[in-house]
Amino acid sequence: MAKSKTAYVCSECGADFTKWQGQCSECGSWNSLSEVRLGPTPANRTEKFSGYAGAAGVVPELQTLAEIDLEALPRFSSGAGEFDRVLGGGLVPGSVVLIGGNPGAGKSTLLLQTMCFLASDRESLYCTGEESLQQVAMRARRLGLPTDKLKMLSETSVESLVATAQKLQPKVMVVDSIQVMHMADIQSAPGSVSQVRESAAYLTRFAKQTGTVLILVGHVTKDGSLAGPKVLEHMIDCSILLEGTHDSRFRTLRGSKNRFGAVNELGVFAMTEQGLKEVSNPSAIFLQRADEIAAGSVVMVVWEGTRPLLVEVQALVDDSHQGNPRRVAVGLDQNRLNMLLAVLHRHGGVLIGDQDVFINVVGGVRVMETSADLALLLAVVSSFRNRPLGHDLMVFGEVGLSGEIRPVPSGQERLREAAKHGFKTAIMPAGNAPREAIPGIKVIAVKTLQEALSAID
Repeated sequence: MAKSKTAYVCSECGADFTKWQGQCSECGSWNSLSEVRLGPTPANRTEKFSGYAGAAGVVPELQTLAEIDLEALPRFSSGAGEFDRVLGGGLVPGSVVLIGGNPGAGKSTLLLQTMCFLASDRESLYCTGEESLQQVAMRARRLGLPTDKLKMLSETSVESLVATAQKLQPKVMVVDSIQVMHMADIQSAPGSVSQVRESAAYLTRFAKQTGTVLILVGHVTKDGSLAGPKVLEHMIDCSILLEGTHDSRFRTLRGSKNRFGAVNELGVFAMTEQGLKEVSNPSAIFLQRADEIAAGSVVMVVWEGTRPLLVEVQALVDDSHQGNPRRVAVGLDQNRLNMLLAVLHRHGGVLIGDQDVFINVVGGVRVMETSADLALLLAVVSSFRNRPLGHDLMVFGEVGLSGEIRPVPSGQERLREAAKHGFKTAIMPAGNAPREAIPGIKVIAVKTLQEALSAID
């Protein structure tokens, strides 16, 4: 007779153990093990798994690397160019995409728009476990979406969902959300580590075996990271996060993992009355500057995925009325800000140890790369000296601990993007200086921080 097995899984690293213990011996975290009840094990090893029709007992065919077909994976468009960009060019059959975001960011709206577009020429299934079918229908009607082709299902049982999908055989399937799904064999509440892990594994195996594009909606924690076990991000093919604040109508879709495209690719959308509309030229919306530029403002070029993006960084330096001056960075790493201020003092001769320093990246964009170092420091010096920088000045470059200006990837493309938007002057690393002049823009190549400070005097 088949027997049930029990394992204990760490919610931090995904390691499993046969017995419960207070501390995970793999990652060292305390009280992170939770019980997972595994499915019954066949008493006879020849017993076949009957989870999916046609998948049981199939012996995989072995191939050498030379025999594997290297033709491009067949992709199809999601209907939104920015969404396709983050996915690496479109949806891949058999892939599993996990999309997360804060409540109200627009995850369900984006997926509903996508599914209504895809349902026009291929079988699509939208499964909602958090909303009723009437609520989804009301949103679709408000957004003016076509509703005659998309199949809807309100279900939280993974077994029932897969059984329905086997009959419908959809090409694309959305599960909103993975935290409310549950399996009957797992003795824990929906949303727990064991339920999320086993439900996602069951759905992922179904998607791989049937060639269905599976899109999972995931919740986020207080710090903005995806909720659930870390193993959830390991088993899926693409992990993307929809970011945006309630006081801004712009939303950014950033990919943190993609087996079929570039990582850290960025897509920009605008929230309107008709839903999320893609922004084809994000630099234009992030450069809506005033006619008269104040001190502490400078434009930089960051590289997001496969394209350059022009954004404005602002700095405010003011006398501190506290014993410990404040250091606040919005859109940038605060630890890196503290390090760069030390470099500015040591190698630039600018002492602001008794000043409060506030940094903000306009538009809600979060800058992850080091090419913003030089622009950040020049904005700080501009605010400290109360000297506005040029309206047509663009800056980028990494600053080392010894005060040197290091080159960054894709320097030529950054310059061309700046010239396309009308910038006339660029302060950049000497290692990125173009061999041939780019029409319409003057390049100031610097090797040290002192040379960069001299260029704005």
